[in-house]
Amino acid sequence: MNEEKDIRVEIVDSVEPPPRARLSPEVERKRDYLAGFLAEQKPAPDPSEPGGALQLAVIEALKSIYDPEIPVDIYELGLIYDVAVDGDGDAVVTMTLTTPNCPVAESMPAEVEMRVLSVPGIRDAEVKLVWDPPWDPSKMSDEARLELGML
Repeated sequence: MNEEKDIRVEIVDSVEPPPRARLSPEVERKRDYLAGFLAEQKPAPDPSEPGGALQLAVIEALKSIYDPEIPVDIYELGLIYDVAVDGDGDAVVTMTLTTPNCPVAESMPAEVEMRVLSVPGIRDAEVKLVWDPPWDPSKMSDEARLELGML
């Protein structure tokens, strides 16, 4: 059953590329289905959608609030877990604090609410203070780590 096969090796300088596939002129080319898709005009994004202008404005407002003990804003510090803005301009900010015993535990949520309400287009703001998941330094952005010399 052991058949020996003779393997031949040929060394060449180059290989001619294979011919490209071409349609013969007799074959009718069907309409390109991507042409309509690419030409379609997309609707303008709703400013209240995730990543919309209103949500980004709220995030910018949150970036103006600094933790009194750490020279980094609360957004880059990772204290803001979620920012949701609905079509009516109602914002819900889910956040935490570095510890439950944080000295600004009573004042920080009120300040966040005031800053969010100051954004043009926001009708109402609700701040949800949560402790789960607990905050830890891994939630900080690279910018915050750099600012604190942790990179």
